Amino acid sequence: MRNLLINPVLNKEFKLRFRSFKGFLGLLFYLLAVAIVILGFIFIQMQSSSMGYFRPSQSREMFILMSFLQLGLILFITPGLTAGVISGERERQTLNILLTTNQSSMSIILSKLVSSVSYLLLMIFASLPLYSIVFLFGGISPGQVLKTLGFYIFTTFVFGSMGILFSTLIRKTIVSMVTTYGTALFLAGGTAFLFLISLEYSQMSNGVQPSSNPFPYFMAMLNPFIVMFGFLEPEIFREITQKTGVDMPLWVSYVISYSVILILAATISIRKLRPNMKVK
Repeated sequence: MRNLLINPVLNKEFKLRFRSFKGFLGLLFYLLAVAIVILGFIFIQMQSSSMGYFRPSQSREMFILMSFLQLGLILFITPGLTAGVISGERERQTLNILLTTNQSSMSIILSKLVSSVSYLLLMIFASLPLYSIVFLFGGISPGQVLKTLGFYIFTTFVFGSMGILFSTLIRKTIVSMVTTYGTALFLAGGTAFLFLISLEYSQMSNGVQPSSNPFPYFMAMLNPFIVMFGFLEPEIFREITQKTGVDMPLWVSYVISYSVILILAATISIRKLRPNMKVK
């Protein structure tokens, strides 16, 4: 286990990703952009209020806005960070050298995954002080912030594992990146579209009260935005349960299904890294 967490591959990847000043400059601009969005939201709400106050309900709206922005950042950046880690080594003709070391396939894949998403996790944790602004006005509990943070970390590793998988299976980085972005786009936008269409079709076919149709539930449990919105607005979960007839909490199905995706993606990547050799 120690070799999986502390190994030359992981140390090299960390040095390559964090020794550049551009990385920290990008982090600075990201935090400035988030701060401008928060302060601009507060200013607009105070100007539109007749009393000039910023109410707790508006603070909750600001937190929801920030949460969706962060999730969109995860789904947009993670494929770019992970879709070329193995195929890039292959194109630079350094993969064979890496495979001749005493590092196991599991150690290489997990090191690549952790180092790839580490910068994105740094951006998420660095923005936590900005999240604390909502506590000045109320409307959000610390438990909701912790749930949202855990949701970010889990989702980041799942989408990162998919990028590692396509990077291992596909030789060209550009093709791997397009495939990873296409998969992320389907899970983020395609499932939401199918969820709305199937829900509307069920309602049109059965009058005002739709019958129990589990298909919208399956689409909702694969969509990160719907699940996160359900964390922030619990009545969304109850409404989906009522319309689909599935009693299992949506977030439980999300964790189970995405855990399966994470395990399968990591396992296939480990086995396909050395396709003609015995996996260590």
